[in-house]
Amino acid sequence: MLNINNLNVELEEENKKILNGVNLEIKPGEVHAIMGPNGSGKSTLSYVLSGKDGYNVTEGTVSLEGEDVLSMESYERAALGMFLAFQYPVEIPGVGNMTFLRTALNSQRKANGKEELSAAEFLKIVREKAKSLKIDADMLKRPVNVGFSGGEKKRNEILQMAMLEPKMCILDETDSGLDVDAMRLVANGVNGLRSKSRSFLVITHYQRLLDHIVPDFVHIMAEGRIIKSGNAELALEVENNGYSQLLAECG
Repeated sequence: MLNINNLNVELEEENKKILNGVNLEIKPGEVHAIMGPNGSGKSTLSYVLSGKDGYNVTEGTVSLEGEDVLSMESYERAALGMFLAFQYPVEIPGVGNMTFLRTALNSQRKANGKEELSAAEFLKIVREKAKSLKIDADMLKRPVNVGFSGGEKKRNEILQMAMLEPKMCILDETDSGLDVDAMRLVANGVNGLRSKSRSFLVITHYQRLLDHIVPDFVHIMAEGRIIKSGNAELALEVENNGYSQLLAECG
């Protein structure tokens, strides 16, 4: 599904190297989690994968189902099946949530040679998916994320993911700022989308999210590279002992 090979990245403004040879392979249906201390490069990895401006790839490759991702614009990556759920979803005043969702969905369908959904078809689908995330009609009618609580913004991101049905879902600290109930709702939404043909990369600071979204693999990132990989027990080790011991062991 997703193959990252020797990815080296600099921040363009500061000419500062952030990623130092990241290697990662995510197969179809797998859920991988990345943890690490602040400044380790976790969010930078998600931004580079999604095509955010301001980053310069100096070496390495990224492919999604064999396609060269780094040569594509952000919208092309989205059409290919890549989705990024932001740590801090932005507000878009003046753009209705329903309009945004329908436009995004039909744009992707058109890019992939599919017929656009009619208003009636779209309404049926969005209402069904919103119900499972406890998103009411009022939230759907409001401008995108405007006046939403932190939990509502994150649920809205998962709704977007549910509507677009991407192949590769990247969650950048989706648990940030969520209380226990909101985190459970978001996790349930993610788990409902798990399938043999869809993969996830979950970036998080805390093991608690992984109690709800159980990963196949956990990777620890530090100083712009993955220093250790393992199963879900690795996240428990970090929760109990912190990062200092791992950093010392891996040099």
